[in-house]
Amino acid sequence: MSTVKHARRTATVVFAALILLTTALVSTPGAASAHGSAIGPESRNYGCWKRWGNDFQNPAMATQDPMCWQAWQADSTAMWNWNSLYRDNVGGNHQGQVPDGQLCSGGQTGGTRYAALDNPGNWRATNVGTSFTWRMHDQALHGADYIRIYVTRQGFNPLTQRLRWSDLELRHDTGRILPGVGSRETDPVLNGVTISANVTAPGRSGRHLVYAIWKASHADQNYYFCSDVNFGGVPDPTTPPPTTAPPTTPPPTTRPPTTPPPTTPGPGTGSCSASYSVVGQWNGGFQADVRVTAGSAAIRGWTVRWTYANGQTVAQSWGATIASSGSSVTATNVAYNGSLGAAASTTFGLIGSWTGSNAVPALTCTATT
Repeated sequence: MSTVKHARRTATVVFAALILLTTALVSTPGAASAHGSAIGPESRNYGCWKRWGNDFQNPAMATQDPMCWQAWQADSTAMWNWNSLYRDNVGGNHQGQVPDGQLCSGGQTGGTRYAALDNPGNWRATNVGTSFTWRMHDQALHGADYIRIYVTRQGFNPLTQRLRWSDLELRHDTGRILPGVGSRETDPVLNGVTISANVTAPGRSGRHLVYAIWKASHADQNYYFCSDVNFGGVPDPTTPPPTTAPPTTPPPTTRPPTTPPPTTPGPGTGSCSASYSVVGQWNGGFQADVRVTAGSAAIRGWTVRWTYANGQTVAQSWGATIASSGSSVTATNVAYNGSLGAAASTTFGLIGSWTGSNAVPALTCTATT
């Protein structure tokens, strides 16, 4: 008899556990409260989940995708809930509810869950032209009162700067979109509709952020997306050819100059300084930023040198061309950040490896004018 009672108690406990498990699954924001995110260019949280969701404990992420690594380490639920980065009851006052420096996390909605998305650094970027198609997935078929798509102004550097409202320029506003409007997806993970918008961002080059606000139509529910892009100057393939016909007569031949052009003087030595800071560190790897500042006169190029004392090595870099010889490192400017006005600054970054200790090296800077 006691055996039967024990079996009944066991069955009751198992049944209760199943009920609790089912309730927990239904309550998980990413499971039942599926909403959406930018999928092209990918938002930071969607991209990290898409690339590493099936392998998020792989230590290779630390060097291959370091910004995703720090986001996964900070709060893995932010990646699992890539479709739930929203803030309720904003009342249209986005700038009042979402402070500068916290735009990518929606004003740290949900506490610090998404806070790592605000960190500047070498997030994976999508190559785009100055005309591109932006895509967002609406999993729950909410529709939109509007979707506002912004692009950062030229000069903003997402590698070193947190996003502020003043860094943004509004480039597209969709207006109202009815629930269910969009292209149906066959991907079972998405399982909703994708909304597309054509965006132009003239005058952009290099690294930028595309920032979007999706105001869902079913409630005062507001989603915020940061997508990293690299403007490479690719022409828009949908741009129609010019309507004017080419000239029927050849252009006049330009005569060669009768006097030789003036000789450009060779480069001279100017002054500059550089500072090095470790902005992130994990087991076996680190991220560092270097700030280069011109002296009292304008310069048109710079070279920074240092020697690591603890055996550190550089694995990748951005904003500079880096060459290493043993522990000695030489970094030279790239095309877009060599020219600096008097007292002006630029930055470059790097990902490296270390063991034991990771002391900050002493830097020397040489400039050309």
